[in-house]
Amino acid sequence: MSATFHKMHGNGNDFVLLDLRAQDYALDSNGVRAMADRHRGVGFDQLLVLYPPTTATALARVEIWNADGSRAEQCGNGMRCIADYLHRQGEAGDDPFSVEGPVETIHMAWIEPGMTRVDMGRPAFGPDAVPTNLVPNGDEYSLDIDGATCRFGAVSMGNPHVVIRVEHAATAPVARLGPAIGHHPAFPRGCNVGFAEITSRTGIRLRVHERGAAETAACGSGACAAVAVLQRAGLLDDEVEVVQNGGRLIIGRNADTGSIWMTGPAAHVFQGMIE
Repeated sequence: MSATFHKMHGNGNDFVLLDLRAQDYALDSNGVRAMADRHRGVGFDQLLVLYPPTTATALARVEIWNADGSRAEQCGNGMRCIADYLHRQGEAGDDPFSVEGPVETIHMAWIEPGMTRVDMGRPAFGPDAVPTNLVPNGDEYSLDIDGATCRFGAVSMGNPHVVIRVEHAATAPVARLGPAIGHHPAFPRGCNVGFAEITSRTGIRLRVHERGAAETAACGSGACAAVAVLQRAGLLDDEVEVVQNGGRLIIGRNADTGSIWMTGPAAHVFQGMIE
C-alpha cells in the first residue's frame, strides 16, 4: 500500500500532510512513529490527515497525529498549512472556507501566496476545559516542581496549554520544565508548555514544549494560548506579534466574539510517495 504525501511547514514547525480523500492508507501509532523518524522515515512534528467531510459546508475532515504516535486535538501551524494546501489544489478561493477539526469546525482563509489566516476559536480558561485537576488562585495555577513552586496560566485552544511568563525566553528552562509539567498527573491529557517573554504591549517572544513532539521551532496554538493568557491578565493589546525560533505570527482577538485569529506563513517543501 502506498500514498502520496506533502511535506510542509509553518515557521519551521513541520508536517507531513496525507490527503486520504481519494486514496487509501492504513494508519496506526506504530506506523505514525515510523513515518515521523527523521533518519528512517520522512520526519515531522505532526502528521495531518485529510478525510472526506461529514458536512456539506466543509472541504475536509482533519485528523492530527503527534510524532510519538499520539493524537492531537488542534495544531495552529498545521491548519495554516492545510489552508495553503487546499488553495494550491484549487479547492479554496479567496473567500473564507472551513474544515472539520478533531474538536470543532475550523474557519480559515488564504491571504496571499505563502500566507494564511485561521480562526482558532475562543480560549477556554476553566479547569474542566483545559483540563486540569488543579484549583486556580484567581487566574493563576501553581505546581511544585523539584522543590520549587512554578506559577502559570492555563487555557484550552482546543488543546491544553500552560503559559509561564519568563524574563528571557532564550534562557527559559524549556527542556526541564516542559516535560515535567507537560506530563504531570495534574493534566490528565497532558499539556503543551509555553515560556513567554513580554517585549512590549504588542509583542512577545515564545518557546513551546509540545506534548508528543518536545520543543518545536514554532507552535501556532501555543502562540494563541500565550497571547490569550497574557491578554486576560491585562498585559497585552488586542493584536500581538509573537516571535518564535522559527518565525513570526500575528495573533489578534476579535473584541466582539472573543475568538483568537492567527495569521502567518505556510510553505510547501516537497511531494513524495510513502509505502
